[in-house]
Parts: sequence; C-alpha cells; structure tokens
Amino acid sequence: MSKAAPPSQAATNAFSSPFTLRLSIIISTIQFWCGPVQGVLSMASEDPVIDQMQSLIDVWEENGDRRAIFLGCYVLMTRNMLAAVSSGGFEDEVWVSALLHRFAAYYFQALEAYDQKPDGAPGVWQVAFNAAHQPHTYVMQNLILGMNAHINYDLVFALADLLEPEWSGLSPEGRQMRYRDHCQVNEIIYQTINSVQDQVVDRYSPAMEWVDKLMGPVDEWLTSGLISDWREEVWENATLLIQTPGMAEREALLRQVEQHSLRRAHSILGEEGITGLIDLI
Repeated sequence: MSKAAPPSQAATNAFSSPFTLRLSIIISTIQFWCGPVQGVLSMASEDPVIDQMQSLIDVWEENGDRRAIFLGCYVLMTRNMLAAVSSGGFEDEVWVSALLHRFAAYYFQALEAYDQKPDGAPGVWQVAFNAAHQPHTYVMQNLILGMNAHINYDLVFALADLLEPEWSGLSPEGRQMRYRDHCQVNEIIYQTINSVQDQVVDRYSPAMEWVDKLMGPVDEWLTSGLISDWREEVWENATLLIQTPGMAEREALLRQVEQHSLRRAHSILGEEGITGLIDLI
C-alpha cells in the first residue's frame, strides 16, 4: 500500500455508512450543468502554506491544469482555518494549527510523489490527479475527488500523527476537547462552501451559478453535510488505529481505509453504478 508519508502510526474503521441522497443529488446535477475549465482565484497570504498553494494555483491556471480546482477550494478553506485559529475559534489553537500544517504536508507529499512518478502516489490520489488530466471529467467531480482523497485518506494519517503521542496521557475531557476542535472545523467548512461555489466552481463552470440559484442554500448544506459525515468517520478511524496494538492489525485497518477511499473515488467518477453511489456515503 502506498501512502504519502509514513505516519507515526495511523487510523481506521472506515467502513460503509448508510446512503443519503446527498452526493447523488450533487452528481446528478453535475451531469447537466458542469462545463470546462475557465479560471481560478488568486490570493496572497503571509502564511507559507498559503503561499505554497497559491504558487501552484498560479502555475496550474496558466497551464490549464485542472488540479487547481481542488486546490482553489483548499486554499480558501486553509485561509479560513488560519483566521479561526488566530481569532480564538478553537479550544486549543496550537494543536489545531499543528494539525492544519501536518494535514497540508500530506497533500504536498502526495503531489510531489505523483509529479515524480504517478504510480508512486497513494492510489486515491492517483485517481484524483489522473482525472484532473482528463477533459471529460466534470468540475465538481474533480473537486470532490480531491476532497475524498484528502479527507478520507490523508486526514486519517494526520490525525493519528498528532493524537497518538498524547492519547494515553489525555484525560477523557482532554480527548473530548480534541474531538470538539475536530468538529468545529465542520462549521468553518460550512461557512466556506459558498465562497468555493462563487470563487472556484463558478469560475470553472459558469453554468453552475444557475444550479446555485435554483437550489439556494441546499447544495451548500448537502456538500458540507457530506464532508461532516466523512470527517466523523475519519475521527473514528484515527482513534481506532492509534488504539490498535499490533502492526499487522494496523496495516489491515489502513488497507481498509485505502480501499474504501478508492471505492468512493471510483463512485464519484460514476464507475461503480448505482451500487457505488449508495456506498459513497
């Protein structure tokens, strides 16, 4: 199994969840409305991770590289996360900041591995990056493929990296505080979705603006709800992993995480039919 970087020890319990109609609605909407790449946002920040993201976006925009679709979303989310950390939006801003930067490191490591040798990247990132080079893929597919890889795969490792060294020494309240900060990110995601729609998706596919007007806040709710469900599963996976003692058992759990994220990726691409859509969530 290929992974972006060896975590200190890492996470799972990523099995199926019941299907709601959330992604099905989003994907069916995409089939009618999404169009070709047209542009991407440009932002500046003093934080090095933002500067690194923006530098890639600038190059990819110039070259028509559709990997900028997900990264355009990710830079918005990261900026909002940094603002929340700076303004005291979490119970432990130091821990959240460390998680944010560790999380980003997994993305950059997967990207570097792919650029050096595509099959050296984690499988779920290979699917996402390969799809970004296919002109027939839809804007929202590219966006959600990146979200799937980064949340359902990378975040398991990033959380495990930070939680494992401290877990045994945390009180029940300390563990709950970590979980509350993890959940608080969902609120920031919800607040960011509209900006992603306006500043990223609509710029790549202007027809999606009509979808946004027709559905009102429903599409934002569907998307943020989907991500919240994924992130709840990721927390379960990460905490299960760091409490699993044997290396063989951990490797088995990580294979399940990888396989489940890959199934979701193929479902996002419509390769698994109705069964795949049902398994997406």
